[in-house]
Amino acid sequence: MSSTATQPTESQLSNALARDRLGVAAVVFFVMSAAAPLTVVAGVVPTGLAVTGLTGISVAFVAVALILAIFSVGYVAMARHISNAGAFYAYVSRGLGRPVGVGASWVALLAYNMFQVASYGGFGAIAQPLFVDWFGLDAPWWAFALVAWALVAVLGVRDVAVNGKVLATLLVAEIALTVVFSIAEMLSDGFQASSAPVDVSTLTGAGSGALLVMAITGFVGFEQSVVFSEESRDPRRTVPRATYIAIALIAVIYAFASWAMISAAGDEVVTRAGEEGPELFFNLASGPLGNIALHLGHILFLTSLIAAMISFHNIISRYMFSLGREGVVPRLFGRTVPGTGAPKNGSLAQSAVGLLVIVAYAVAGWDPLVQLFFWGGTGGGLGVLLLITLTAFAVIGFFARNPQGEDVLHRIVAPVAGAVLLVVVSYLALDNIATLLGVEPGSKPAVVVPGAFLVVLVAGILWGVFLRSSRPQVYAGIGLGANSATTGGGFAAALNEANDVEYNR
Repeated sequence: MSSTATQPTESQLSNALARDRLGVAAVVFFVMSAAAPLTVVAGVVPTGLAVTGLTGISVAFVAVALILAIFSVGYVAMARHISNAGAFYAYVSRGLGRPVGVGASWVALLAYNMFQVASYGGFGAIAQPLFVDWFGLDAPWWAFALVAWALVAVLGVRDVAVNGKVLATLLVAEIALTVVFSIAEMLSDGFQASSAPVDVSTLTGAGSGALLVMAITGFVGFEQSVVFSEESRDPRRTVPRATYIAIALIAVIYAFASWAMISAAGDEVVTRAGEEGPELFFNLASGPLGNIALHLGHILFLTSLIAAMISFHNIISRYMFSLGREGVVPRLFGRTVPGTGAPKNGSLAQSAVGLLVIVAYAVAGWDPLVQLFFWGGTGGGLGVLLLITLTAFAVIGFFARNPQGEDVLHRIVAPVAGAVLLVVVSYLALDNIATLLGVEPGSKPAVVVPGAFLVVLVAGILWGVFLRSSRPQVYAGIGLGANSATTGGGFAAALNEANDVEYNR
């Protein structure tokens, strides 16, 4: 049988994601895989120590978890009224208006793609010397990046449940290793329980803004539980439970592991973090566990990056699916493969972007670790933070017009409190952007990274305004998901929901 006979044609493709595929545990695996616990503990924490010189990272993780939990009260309440794989795009559209929602979707695509392609750079750069040491295989970084890219590309067009099983395996392994290594550090010779990591005063001193923002990048992915709402079993329960469980687990793991690492390294932790980087976490555990800990840690560090790639790939492809289904981008992206329910065209588009970036960096000879992994991850974290802040105001706007079914805590108190706190953190992020990127204030990267998100947001808003005048049927369905006029949900249904004057603007 020829290969063409087994490939779905355009007419065979559907505009619906697979239903009832994911339970609470599976959604948690997707969310926490995007957060990449081992990558954060071994990579972000030492970087934060070296850059800021502040050791209060444990309390920063707890503080950020509390802020995100407050935000999530209104966020998951809105999920009970809206089931849409577009997540931020749909929420902002319904809360602040369609043009702003389109702008938010463009920012989301940029931010999550930055995370995705950054992981390829990090994987290649870290795998290259390890494979020389392990197997004597001296290949360029981009060769390893391409192997990871191919794996993610293949999984991206498979059933979401298959991706969930892969992530579950990788995530359980890296969490187990993180906990075991942290306990080993507590048993090391130099361990002395330190109060510095939980010193609340570090949250108000110099450099605290950078500390908080580095902490919040460790939680990126928690907000994506709603991306899988259309594929979840009983999403009204699955989404809230998965969100709160993910935030709690991430906070506990990060706070405990960073406290153990700082306590084991003692007064020299900042100096050692600058000199050893990600190796600090593994080196401290190697005393009680032996050199096998180094090799096992490196292996799972790489698989942690792969898990993050898979998770972000699924998130991005579902954003593309949601936009294509509603006609905001070409409708071919709003098609899924019957049987698997995979958003095939959105997945292939993301794979193409990843391939182009890897090839471009390889040809240009740019540094994959600093200029791709570090800058891309930091920039993506800033973009997601700004999106969360914008969504916090969208939640307020939505419940101001749709107060039915939710109490005052869920529709007013928590959303307002969360929005205020996120505005503060966003300000601190922008104010400390040069420190976060490791460059001089006013330098090109410090201007280009936040400026890119502003340009993309404005461009998306202008595209939304254009759709309002030139394609009113498409415009009427923005943010409505399966009920969109362009998906067969019915133009009348879209117009009925669009009768809300504020939303229609």
